[in-house]
Amino acid sequence: MKVYISSTLRNYFGKNAEIETTGTTIQEVIDHLTDEYPDSKKILFDEKGSLRRFIRIYVGDEDNTEKDKWYRKIEGEEILLLPSIAGGSPRESIISDERRKEVALDDSEVERFGKHLMLREISVKGQKRIKASKVVVFGAGALGSAVIQYLAAAGVGTMKVVDPETVTLENLQSQVIHSQRDLKRPKVASARDFVRNMNRSIVFEDENTKPEADNIASMIEDYDVVVDCTDNYKTRYLINDACALLGIPEVFGAIYQYEGRVGIFNLDNGPCLRCLYPAPPEKGLVPTCAEGGAISPLPGIIGSIQANETLKLIMGIGKILNGKLLSIDSLNLRSSILKVDKDNKCPLCGMNPEITTIEEFDYEEFCGLKEDENEVPVEGFTPEELAEKIEKKEPLTIIDVREPHERAILRFPEAIVIPIGQLERRMKELDPDIDTVFICKEGKRSILAINTLREAGYKGPMYNLKGGIDAMKDIIFSNEGAWL
Repeated sequence: MKVYISSTLRNYFGKNAEIETTGTTIQEVIDHLTDEYPDSKKILFDEKGSLRRFIRIYVGDEDNTEKDKWYRKIEGEEILLLPSIAGGSPRESIISDERRKEVALDDSEVERFGKHLMLREISVKGQKRIKASKVVVFGAGALGSAVIQYLAAAGVGTMKVVDPETVTLENLQSQVIHSQRDLKRPKVASARDFVRNMNRSIVFEDENTKPEADNIASMIEDYDVVVDCTDNYKTRYLINDACALLGIPEVFGAIYQYEGRVGIFNLDNGPCLRCLYPAPPEKGLVPTCAEGGAISPLPGIIGSIQANETLKLIMGIGKILNGKLLSIDSLNLRSSILKVDKDNKCPLCGMNPEITTIEEFDYEEFCGLKEDENEVPVEGFTPEELAEKIEKKEPLTIIDVREPHERAILRFPEAIVIPIGQLERRMKELDPDIDTVFICKEGKRSILAINTLREAGYKGPMYNLKGGIDAMKDIIFSNEGAWL
C-alpha cells in the first residue's frame, strides 16, 4: 500500500513524500504509520484520540475521512493524507445575458482580445461577459499577483483588490506585480498602478484595509465572484462565510513550499470550505507559507489556475472545480483532482445552519487566535533582553523549533534543535533549574511549544522570543563580529 504525505506533514513522517506500508484498511495503514513514526500521532490526532478536523484522508479521489470508512478493504489503492493550508460539468455564466448586452467592444478591444475572440467557446459573447464582470481579489501578494495580472490581461470590467499590507523586499521573489520602486508602498496602490499600465479601461477599486466581520459584507456585495488569495486561516474562513451567506461563488487557492490547491466553494448549493475542513489547525501547529516558504513559480501556477477558473465561471464554459479540489505537488510532479462532498451537518451551509450572520461568529476563537482566559500567559524576552543575557553568559537553554531550511538561512548559536512533535518525549533533555527560551521564525510556533510542554507536565521556567528570529536579525554579538 502506498501512502502519499502532503508537504505540511512530512516532518512528522521522516520527511518522506511517499511511504510504502502494509495493511488492507485505512485503520491498519494508520496504525502502521503511527507505530513507525510516533511523532505523527500528535499532528494526526488530538488529545482525545480523534482525527484532527483539518486532516482529510483520500483513497484515490474519494474522501474516506469518516471513521466508518476506515475498515473497508482498499488493497492496491493509494492513500493521500491532505491537511488544510472542485471539476464539474459546464454551467450557465454568472453574468446574465442582459448584462452582457449592455456592454460593447470597441475597435481597440477587438484587437487587444483577438486571441479570445478566435476561440469558439469565448468569442464575442464571452469577451463581453468578461468586460461586464465584477471581481474581488483578496490579497495582492504571491497568489494575488498572478490572479490580478491575468484577470486584468483578460479584460475584467471591474476589479477590487483588498490587502492591508505594504510591499517589502522579500515580497519581490514571488509577488511579480510589485517592483523595487514599490517598496514600503501599500500593495493595493502598487496593484492599481500595474493594472492601469496594462489596461486603463478597467475600473479598479482598492481597499488598504484588513477584512473583518464588520466590513467584509460591504467589500463583496454586488460583486460576481470572490478570489481568495490570502495567507491566514481567520481571513479564509471569514471570506468563505461571507460568500456563503451572500450567495457569491469563491475561487479558493493556497500554497505551501512546493504544494498548492485550488477549488470553488459556495456555488450552486455546492460545498463550502467548512464542508472540506470543519476547523483550521490549532495556532502554530502547521507553519504558514510565510514561515515555511514557497518556490517562486508556485504561486504563479496556482494563481493562474485560479484566474482560469474565475474566467470560466464568468463565461459559463468548460468544466469547473465545483465540488472538487485540485492538489498540485510541483516538486514531485504530481497532481490530483479530489472530490469534496457537501456536508449536510455543516454549521454554515448544511441542513440546519448555526452560522447565520458574519458578526455573531467569533473568528478569533475559532481560528485559535484568542487568548484563553484560564490559560497561563506565556512570558517572553525581547531580542534585546535575550541578547543581553547571552552576552552576560547567563545560564540558558535555547530550543529552536524551526524547520531545517529555516535554520540553514539564519542560525542561532548553541541552540538545541527539537521539532515541536518531539518535545514531549525529549523534555528530559531540558534543565528545569534554568531558563529555557524557545525560538521560531515569528514567535508563534514557539508559544505552541511552550504550551505543549506545559500540558505534558514540564515545570521549569520557559520563555518565548518575542517576534521570533525575524525580530533578532539586526542584533550584533561581540563574540560573533557579525549579524546573527
